[in-house]
Amino acid sequence: MTPFSYHKPASVNEAISLSGLTSRFIAGGTNLLDLMKENVLRPERLIDISGLALKDVEQTATGGLRIGALVSNAELAWHPLVEQSYPLLSQAILAGASPQLRNMASTGGNLLQRTRCYYFYDTGTPCNKREPGSGCPARDGLNRSHAILGASDACVATHPSDMCVALAALEAVVHVQGRNGERQIPFAEFHRLPGDQPQRDNHLADDELITAIELPAPSFTAHARYLKIRDRASYAFALISVAAALHIEQGVIQDARLALGGVAHKPWRDPAAEQILKGQAPAPALFAQAADVLLQTAAPLSQNAFKVPLAHRAIIRALDEAAFGDAFTGARA
Repeated sequence: MTPFSYHKPASVNEAISLSGLTSRFIAGGTNLLDLMKENVLRPERLIDISGLALKDVEQTATGGLRIGALVSNAELAWHPLVEQSYPLLSQAILAGASPQLRNMASTGGNLLQRTRCYYFYDTGTPCNKREPGSGCPARDGLNRSHAILGASDACVATHPSDMCVALAALEAVVHVQGRNGERQIPFAEFHRLPGDQPQRDNHLADDELITAIELPAPSFTAHARYLKIRDRASYAFALISVAAALHIEQGVIQDARLALGGVAHKPWRDPAAEQILKGQAPAPALFAQAADVLLQTAAPLSQNAFKVPLAHRAIIRALDEAAFGDAFTGARA
């Protein structure tokens, strides 16, 4: 770990005044400290924002929920308003990490997690995300856990967050503040696909700080399911995850949301897949059609072709459990 200076600002404005290209905000530090210890990141200045007044969860005037960026993952998952009105989010958070990490990790920090690609963490190997232009050995190397959607020649890494998959499905909005003032970023526009700049994970400016995440008024309370497929039941990142949310009235799907994790550089959505479900009675054959659309551009690598049929089955199961209850019944297929 290289030397750095440490600052603990008393306000958001002071924190932003200290920010810059060689600075990093730190709250729980559950990912940043690992990156620093491995010399993947070498910030010259750490700005400790853990004492800022960004820890409230409150209802908005439009019936939604505003979540302060420093609310811990554990607090958010068990918050009564989240459990009651946004069960998809609660399920996703509890599927991620470990209790100890959820106690420390912040809501804003969860959005900023870096990939867990082996080559990104190994500073002895090339990595376009770590050193632009150096290459992507994962394309022809160890890529079992890597992307099948939205990848590029420059990067095939995946985004590791479970919470973000649910936030994508719920169409959250990210509130940020920088030297040029405040702005709101729709969740679908917050993270980036790698393209030819895989070192950029999101559309934040270097001086911008996440202050809150806002959820719209709840409409998927009764029929929501977060399904995570991983190598072991304990703490592990998703091979495939599915956030499925349905609004059903009189046996007909009025609205639908689908997002995938473990498959791309950002949570993966395709409105065309959701449109197929609307106005239809829930049924496995219908869910399979949506899965076909969601995965139609899949381009697996040498070791992860299994992810395509696995994701297809997971989408059907998550939608089935969202529509009919927690017990998946293959007999409906």
